[in-house]
Amino acid sequence: MSRLGRIGTETVAAARSFLRRRTAVFFTFFFPVILVVIFGALVRTQPTGGGLFAEPAGYYIPGYLAVVVLFTPLSRVGSEIARHRDGGRFEKLATTPLSRGEWLIAHTLVNIAIIGAASLLIFGLVLAVTDAELVVSPALAVLPVFVAVGVALFCGLGAILGALSDSQDGVIAASNTVALPLLFLSETFVPPELLPEWFLPAVAASPLTYFARGTRAITFEGGPWAGELAILAALAVGFLAVGAYAVPRTD
Repeated sequence: MSRLGRIGTETVAAARSFLRRRTAVFFTFFFPVILVVIFGALVRTQPTGGGLFAEPAGYYIPGYLAVVVLFTPLSRVGSEIARHRDGGRFEKLATTPLSRGEWLIAHTLVNIAIIGAASLLIFGLVLAVTDAELVVSPALAVLPVFVAVGVALFCGLGAILGALSDSQDGVIAASNTVALPLLFLSETFVPPELLPEWFLPAVAASPLTYFARGTRAITFEGGPWAGELAILAALAVGFLAVGAYAVPRTD
């Protein structure tokens, strides 16, 4: 079987495995929807009012998208590695031609499809329940690319966390420990003007910052986005390479 055939077979198997876990499917879409309803519709933004959510509603579109782009691949890929390890599946995979990199690519493709659908739902919901104004331009066609590259990056990081954690509970704890600070300190919901100046280099070091800057340039500011996409893609390649290396050979 060719490499594409092996990746395709594992992709189909991973997709079916996810769809059988109805609770996981439900909360993949339900959690970000609740977030949009709470912060987008109930806690409305107050431009020029100062403090959190003081920017126009359109400013926060990248933050809502970042919820699924960040949290879902971290927890799903990490938990999948923990389940495989607990069930002795890596021992079985070691006897097949499927490489660790191919395994991670297959699961990344599944996550891109799932999170792409969730992002589309969130995007439409934000425009429906908030007063966010969208910048309509040809650059909107690049928005799915940002989502796909961001998902790939955090799938790689999720693989690293899954390899380092000794249980599924450990994966969830590690994922939340990494994701929560990144979500709020990467130019998503908190503008850099509200952070101390000495902390700004840490914001620039966050990979999620480049996702937020690029998607905000497309949907809200109408500015350049190519540099952010290039940085995000380079980081995604690096994290996927390290994540593939970290995937256990055996249990």
